[in-house]
Amino acid sequence: MTDVFQHRLHSAMEAARPLVSGRVTGAVGLRVTVSGLEANVGDLLRLGSATDPILAEVAALDGERLSCMPLGPITGIGAGTPAVSTGGPLRIAVGPDLRGRILDGLGRPMDGGPPLRGRLVPIDAAPPSAMERQLVGAQMSLGVRVLDTLVPCGKGQRIGIFAGSGVGKSTLMSQITRGTAAELNVVALVGERGREVREFIEHDLGPEGLARSVLVIATSDTPPLVRLRAGAVATRIAEYYRDEGADVLLMMDSVTRAAMAQREVGLSVGEPPATRGYPPSVFAMLASLLERAGPGARGSITGLYTVLVEGDDHNEPIADAARSILDGHIVLDRKLATAGHFPAIQALDSISRVANKITTREQRSDATELRRLMAAHREVRELVEIGAYVPGTNPDADRANAAWPQISAFLRQDLDDRTTADSAWAALRALIATT
Repeated sequence: MTDVFQHRLHSAMEAARPLVSGRVTGAVGLRVTVSGLEANVGDLLRLGSATDPILAEVAALDGERLSCMPLGPITGIGAGTPAVSTGGPLRIAVGPDLRGRILDGLGRPMDGGPPLRGRLVPIDAAPPSAMERQLVGAQMSLGVRVLDTLVPCGKGQRIGIFAGSGVGKSTLMSQITRGTAAELNVVALVGERGREVREFIEHDLGPEGLARSVLVIATSDTPPLVRLRAGAVATRIAEYYRDEGADVLLMMDSVTRAAMAQREVGLSVGEPPATRGYPPSVFAMLASLLERAGPGARGSITGLYTVLVEGDDHNEPIADAARSILDGHIVLDRKLATAGHFPAIQALDSISRVANKITTREQRSDATELRRLMAAHREVRELVEIGAYVPGTNPDADRANAAWPQISAFLRQDLDDRTTADSAWAALRALIATT
């Protein structure tokens, strides 16, 4: 069955479905209640006129009353406004035409290009079975020297970029987008400032990066459910390409704003607040969304998720939950960022849980040696700055202090500087040999 035939069949079935309507009975805050209509949680409803309806998703049930979250402004909706079920959840078109396209949070084109062709699929999907997943056994080059050597990422690994606001998460993500060895990038910008979207597309990503990427954008002014669904839409697109056998890099900026959107939805439909106001559904959503990335029976999704830590507290609830699910974490340091050190990666606090599976014995030895020198330098740095350190006290610190300009140069990398994993390992070998 071709995608065109399936699309036409779905449209015909939609047109032939009996029209059963309910009525809006209330609207409080972000929630719209509907009565007189049978629907399931997750189904889409059309509110208002048939020519210009407002879409809303059923988020909770209370007897015959449906609690719905609108996917747009509800100005003009009142008691008695007709509500009609679409007969199912949100569906998006997936196919080879997605490459190079820019979509909104509901999977609709927003780049002025032609309509999407392809198979219509629901945005929620079950993760691959734990017994069917391939093992993570090969490195995925991210194009950033310090990451490829000290925090190596494997094909199918899920890793988080943890930092406070303004430390360089989005900039690092744009550098990875252009330098990665992945066949395709799927980038979800969730809750980002609208001003930064075109900057990211035109300056950071560029025509070359966009040509091998799919962008899903839900800015901070969109309804919470659209921001929440943007992450699921991007993941579903990545799953399509993974199932076609491709090695996909999925990047979401940020998973924290998706969690905040889920908090708004959960509290609006009556969920009790738990840790720091986050209802239980937030942590269930994080697990289900993040587990969908990873290796499949064929192909893989390597997931990079930025995590915005509140008040630079890396143990706050969302950061702690994400760290427990992901296969590694990259920590960005505000002190490094303010000192002009880019990328502002604190390598000593970052870890890849699959490093031993994707590196050779020699590579691990070089990385461990550099980490040891960096740790020794950090231990005596304050003493050196005030002139209280006595040379000869710590041999590792002496070596690190003498070679620190070379180590610092290795850890830094210009935004436009691209490198491969092989060249990064070679540069690390040369650095260790000269210290």
